[in-house]
Amino acid sequence: MTANLDHATAIELDITGMTCASCATRIEKKLNKLDGVTATVNYATEKAKVFYGTGIEPRQLIEQVEAAGYSAALPVKEEAPEQEADETAPLRQWLIGSAVLSVPVIVLAMVPAFQFTYWQWISLTLAAPVLVWAAWPFHKAAWTNLRHGAATMDTLISMGTLAAFLWSLYALLFGTAGVPGMTHPFELTVQRMSGDGNIYLEVAAGVTTFILAGRYFEARSKRRAGAALRALLELGAKDVAVLRDGREERVPTDRLVVGDLFVVRPGEKIATDGVVTEGSSAVDASMLTGESVPVEVGPGDAVAGATVNAGGRLIVRATRIGADTQLAMMAKLVEDAQTGKARVQRLADRISAVFVPIVIALAVGTLMFWLGAGGSVSAAFTAAVAVLIIACPCALGLATPTALLVGTGRGAQLGILIKGPEVLESTRRADTVVLDKTGTVTTGQMSLVEVHVAEGVDADEALRLAGALESASEHPIARAIARAAGDGLPKAEEFTNLEGLGVQGIVDGKAVLVGRSALLEQWSHRLPEALAEAKAAEEKLGRTAVAVGWDGQARAVLVVADTVKPTSADAVRRLCALGLTPVLLTGDNEAAARAVAAEVGIDQVIAEVLPQDKVDVVTRLQREGKVVAMVGDGVNDAAALAQADLGLAMGTGTDVAIEASDLTLVRGDLRAAADAIRLSRRTLRTIKGNLFWAFAYNIGALPLAAAGLLNPMIAGAAMAFSSVFVVSNSLRLRGFR
Repeated sequence: MTANLDHATAIELDITGMTCASCATRIEKKLNKLDGVTATVNYATEKAKVFYGTGIEPRQLIEQVEAAGYSAALPVKEEAPEQEADETAPLRQWLIGSAVLSVPVIVLAMVPAFQFTYWQWISLTLAAPVLVWAAWPFHKAAWTNLRHGAATMDTLISMGTLAAFLWSLYALLFGTAGVPGMTHPFELTVQRMSGDGNIYLEVAAGVTTFILAGRYFEARSKRRAGAALRALLELGAKDVAVLRDGREERVPTDRLVVGDLFVVRPGEKIATDGVVTEGSSAVDASMLTGESVPVEVGPGDAVAGATVNAGGRLIVRATRIGADTQLAMMAKLVEDAQTGKARVQRLADRISAVFVPIVIALAVGTLMFWLGAGGSVSAAFTAAVAVLIIACPCALGLATPTALLVGTGRGAQLGILIKGPEVLESTRRADTVVLDKTGTVTTGQMSLVEVHVAEGVDADEALRLAGALESASEHPIARAIARAAGDGLPKAEEFTNLEGLGVQGIVDGKAVLVGRSALLEQWSHRLPEALAEAKAAEEKLGRTAVAVGWDGQARAVLVVADTVKPTSADAVRRLCALGLTPVLLTGDNEAAARAVAAEVGIDQVIAEVLPQDKVDVVTRLQREGKVVAMVGDGVNDAAALAQADLGLAMGTGTDVAIEASDLTLVRGDLRAAADAIRLSRRTLRTIKGNLFWAFAYNIGALPLAAAGLLNPMIAGAAMAFSSVFVVSNSLRLRGFR
């Protein structure tokens, strides 16, 4: 029965013990059996989002998860970084220990020249810890699954490795394998044989090591799933100067209460959401709004926490703190978008649901058949073990990690970071690419783009005088003008910053004014008609026009804008060539967005959107049946990046955007987005090819093994060959250009 979500209570549970996507499905089914409960379990983030009605207690939900063989707990608000690091530490220890012990075992078994007297007993001594200690996670998961009547890849790994090890132990203790001077020829023969003279310790140890390697790299990438939220909350100010009895007192931000007055100096982050009571300044809110031009604020204006005061000193009254702030709400948006992501049903796990029970049944059937047909117990066990070993997914364990390692390694060389296998499927299906404007298509930095001058005025002189005056200001527009004016500027005297209007001062003996038209009009400097028209035309394009006057007249208009990156137009062409429809999405005004879109060749524009609206835009496109890739760089893009089927973050952007995305483009070059999608699609094709051959080798040899015509040594060799093939196929990705 489905809960009425409008009146249901929502809760998130932290789930532990999941080893594959089928575990998430099992927990989900178990939770949804409760009356009035609707649950979604995310294997990647290891969380369950549960909606439940009256009569249900959180304790019941936890008990239901535990009944499925897993652990659940209510989430802890602040997760310590040490706990996060510990998650992969045991896997890393198992992997290193297993690799160190397995390599000699494999070398001794495969190279007859190294097989000294009693070598087989040394192999047993080295392989035993691998099977008992390093393979423990597989045995534990297999036992848990067995208790609940389920089978996964863990079941097959556990059974195959234990079968190979126990048979080797039998052959050493009760067969002829333990005799001094026994050698283990590496030969391919198809014949019925007893098998009690052969040991398969290299199969048991090698499989364990290979599969552990795959699990470790997967766990390392999953560990980052919750980092977006931590990175987002890290953006906030750590402490704040609160006004108490007329004195400033420095306190941690978590001690702020609604109604407190606090001081924000130039360059400082605003501690929390509030209203300005004294002072005026320009506030850089680009990390929240995506708008590159700082916002002028004065008494009565609202300001958001974590934005940066770029100008004068402000006194702010706190209006919202903690979980109610705009930053915290944005963190919640990212979390919701991540939890709501489609569950990844990995191909290997989907196949294993059918493959594993069939293999186990076939191995048992083989044993029973040969015993019933009058064959020796040794021959019957040899055939059954051969079935388990040939089916043991060694190449399957390598299929995804090797292609991912080579693909991601090549990507890193090209400045592309791929987060994990689930990302690749999205690149293949994506048909729409949503591009954030500021910092993605454009540089995200204000630059001087045009100088309009009155008749008889030298443009260089106008820029020199304005630059000399603006070089004394910290405002981003002022810095753009000063940067364009270059070095060696004259010194400005009697400099005055007129909040919200501009600046004035004396340069080379001239009284210079730079700022809004209103500032010049206060001094009766009216813009000539040609300059007024030029200013209006530039503002229609969404650019910022700054008036300049000296010696009693308005003489120039300097135009500042966020400029388009030189590679953006080429990048848009490449994305279109990959079958993607580009959409420009921005918090900026419509005119500026249209001008940028026209310059780079984008037809579809969605402008003047707030951060939460960006998520809505992506969701709307998804509802229309589109598979959406999103490219962004700011905190304001983080939730939309997480909501998109494929999130690509510019590495020049914020850590939050990077953490919320699936792919990170280290270069601030949009062309890398096209390269990233091409590389991801190629890596996915390689993984699918690997999975096909990993199964094809095993399935092709299963009938031979069941017929008793394939001894476990050949089974091990076939498996080794399939592994070599898979690794070689993956290495072809190194040639990606």
